[in-house]
Amino acid sequence: MDRTFHMSERRLPDGLILDLKGDLTREAEGPLLHDDHWQEVLMKPGFCLVLNFTEVSYINSAGIACLIRLTRAVASRSCHTFAYGLTPHYQKLFRMVGLTEHLMIYPDEISVLGRIEALSD
Repeated sequence: MDRTFHMSERRLPDGLILDLKGDLTREAEGPLLHDDHWQEVLMKPGFCLVLNFTEVSYINSAGIACLIRLTRAVASRSCHTFAYGLTPHYQKLFRMVGLTEHLMIYPDEISVLGRIEALSD
């Protein structure tokens, strides 16, 4: 089983979904924090970034640090960050380290898309 970190993008009318796969470790820093392509999408205030964790099997402290930096950068642009597909363990960890100050956790993609639609109304 390949646990190497991979990321793909899906565009939304009001944002972007990042489908994350593999282990979220230090190697995720480049794609998550230094990919100017997806950052351009979030230049409009009110846009949303959605992180899909359904295929992430492991997140270490370096991965958490990347997520903290990412969510703070998105929040500084007056955009919203959402996550779904997290195990209960990682949901608890995200709350403990303060990630949920800038990241809203939902159970699935449909719930996130419903929230984004409500925000745009």
